Amino acid sequence: MVAKGDMVYAWSTDADILKKGELGGAVTTLQKYALESGMVDAVLAVKKGQDLYDAVPVLITDPAELADTAGSLHCGTLLVTRFIKKYLDGAKNMKIGVTVKGCDMMALLELAKRGAVNLDNILTIGLNCGGSVSAVSAREMIADKFEVDPDAVHKEEIDKGQFIIEYGDEHKGISIDDLEEEGYGRRSNCRRCKYKIPRQADLACGNWGVIGPKAGTVTFIEVCSEKGADLLTKAVAAGALATEAPIPKGIEIRGKVENAMFKLGDKWRKNDFAALSKDLWGTIQKETSRCIKCYSCVENCPVCFTVADELKGESRMITSGEIPPNPMFHLRRFAHISDTCVNCGQCEELCPMDIPLALFSHAIRAESDVAYEPKLGEASYNNK
Repeated sequence: MVAKGDMVYAWSTDADILKKGELGGAVTTLQKYALESGMVDAVLAVKKGQDLYDAVPVLITDPAELADTAGSLHCGTLLVTRFIKKYLDGAKNMKIGVTVKGCDMMALLELAKRGAVNLDNILTIGLNCGGSVSAVSAREMIADKFEVDPDAVHKEEIDKGQFIIEYGDEHKGISIDDLEEEGYGRRSNCRRCKYKIPRQADLACGNWGVIGPKAGTVTFIEVCSEKGADLLTKAVAAGALATEAPIPKGIEIRGKVENAMFKLGDKWRKNDFAALSKDLWGTIQKETSRCIKCYSCVENCPVCFTVADELKGESRMITSGEIPPNPMFHLRRFAHISDTCVNCGQCEELCPMDIPLALFSHAIRAESDVAYEPKLGEASYNNK
């Protein structure tokens, strides 16, 4: 029996999941058990679509289908919370299991504050996240830096500071630092993120801290809630999952990895915010002059929805048919999310005019936020 605060190595006992999954398939197995046992009515998962760069959200009610979602898609940059709110009525009338990154978890918490989702009905399995790569950038990066046809790649991963691809019987890795110095690598908001282990989720899972003979074949799980402890305990008791105590040195290494990611986040914040500090308003005016008022930034922001109708309707500050809109359009949006931006990057990534909206939002949040910075091992989600 496990309890909140415990840490374990875990792996699936299901041969199919072991074959398709990563790190022993523990996350997929936990979601499968939750669905089979009735702990949830459905699982919201992400699976590969047309290719490795196409992440597709799927709602699964048949446990047998979960094996098809096993494995990572670092080039899939969806924010799954949008689907819970918009298409699943905020989980108000059904129990949902969902795997979340740090930004997904932060968004869920912000939505819960606004009464838009029911967290009591959501079982969250968090993934340690070093960042994701936009699909377009990934294809360009693989062709340019790896000199490999992007369509020939059948697997990718981020491990030990490298972006690694597999194609045919070969594999190749390049340092993330080197890639990012040349404008490739992770999305800019991911570089600045300091919420790497999502301890607000019920369980936090990943490969950081797995050392020794089981390295690469099991998942390191930190139990973060009573709900998470209940799921893990029952899955093990049912024989769906096997566990063992983590190697003490592995726990120490996990902490060092997390601390290194904090420092890397600070480095990118300093780099990205430096130019803005000289003339933030002037830079915002210049960049947003390309705005075509498509409202993608409003529609895809997890905390903007409460003013979406106001911004899209007629008002004294937002004139219908005016392109680009009055600068107050963006100023009002930035003001609305100034203390709640979760740095998910959706506004920027989905902007057809490539306006660095996430950079502006995050800079404003970092400047105004008085909440403490997340520290090693703390369950902060402020991401300042």
